[in-house]
Amino acid sequence: MEDYGFEYSDDEDEDEDLDADIENQYYNSKGLLESGSAQEALDGFASVIEMESEPGEWGFKALKQTVKLHFKLSNHEAMIQAYRKLLTYVKSAVTRNYSEKVINSILDAVGASPDVELLREFYQTTLEALAESKNDRLWFKTNLKLCKMFFSMREFPNVSKILRELYAFCRNEDGSANQARGTQLLEVYAIEIQMFTEQKNNKKLKELYQRALAVTSAIPHPYILGIIRECGGKMHMAERNWNAAATDFFESFKNYDEAGQPRRVRSLKYLVLANMLMESNVNPFDAQEARPFRTDPEVVAITSLVAAYQRNDIERFEALLELNRKQIMEDAFVRDYVEDLLKNIRTQVLMRVIKPYTRVGIPFIAGELKIPEKDVEALLVSLILDARIRARIDQLNNVVEIQRDPTEAAAADVYKGLEGWAIAIQAQLGALFGQI
Repeated sequence: MEDYGFEYSDDEDEDEDLDADIENQYYNSKGLLESGSAQEALDGFASVIEMESEPGEWGFKALKQTVKLHFKLSNHEAMIQAYRKLLTYVKSAVTRNYSEKVINSILDAVGASPDVELLREFYQTTLEALAESKNDRLWFKTNLKLCKMFFSMREFPNVSKILRELYAFCRNEDGSANQARGTQLLEVYAIEIQMFTEQKNNKKLKELYQRALAVTSAIPHPYILGIIRECGGKMHMAERNWNAAATDFFESFKNYDEAGQPRRVRSLKYLVLANMLMESNVNPFDAQEARPFRTDPEVVAITSLVAAYQRNDIERFEALLELNRKQIMEDAFVRDYVEDLLKNIRTQVLMRVIKPYTRVGIPFIAGELKIPEKDVEALLVSLILDARIRARIDQLNNVVEIQRDPTEAAAADVYKGLEGWAIAIQAQLGALFGQI
């Protein structure tokens, strides 16, 4: 046989043996982690990293476990150091999709921390590393998380700064919207819409809300649509457009429900509020989607309000407000509209009280509504200005004189006559029972 100078070696077998040893070391360390031996697990994962001659998949996995374990043990400085090292593996040691999945899982885990400074450092560290690796998708998601963190802290200047960068990401070079990034654009809109809602900047909120609804090139998560619709409902409430608000709150509820979000109950409460304010006789809980939440503890208080409201039972309504003050009044948004609710139900009762009369004493109305006379006057003025009644207030005699057309006057006479009969019959019955 001719000798071509080819020599067989055991290098390949040795590499395979080394890989097997590294894999075994990783799973042994993971076993220690699951059995509760935290420090031994950390030492084991450190050995996995040392055993690799160059950054590889097992070292990346070991660093992932190390970061999460340090976070669980509140070793924040050690966690950041391990995380920085893990980010160096992203360039070549693992695939792009796998690195994204792992970093996202770490960011989600750390994002639950109340330590704002830790989160700030964590996100900034991630963004610095991603600037080198040019991973646009992960850069966007990380910036989105950082933006949400600043929003929760009400650091609106920082929110606006990041939003500008995120909007630039969603545009083409000519400044037009990138249709391929419609889903990401809606996520950005959702944050800015929430910011304008918090700032009560209805002018900008309305413009942005309409732009968000006009995006058709997106398949957003229902949670994002829930946020946009909820903020739209609040915007319509501020404009006293109760009907549009009720529509948006119902859409918001359905989206949150689809996403399995607890915020669905809040949207349902807001829907009930809007329905009462627009003086609707429709019970929102008759809808199939809302029916299962009728007995939810957060909803029970407001459902009882609906029942009292629909009966125009002002005493019961005010008693329920006082009884459930915490559940109802702790929500700042609901609290802003409680006075409107009270005005509505008092107006309904007032209209019922004055219906049979052409001249009614204001003290009498105040007694029926159980509110001060000055509040009765304010309600009457409001009804007169809104042209809901034709009347004039005689402040000298402390009465309200109601002007009616002939058909209304005839109806009023009937009411008066019926009232007289009722009084007479009651008197006769009283006399009869007295004789018995």
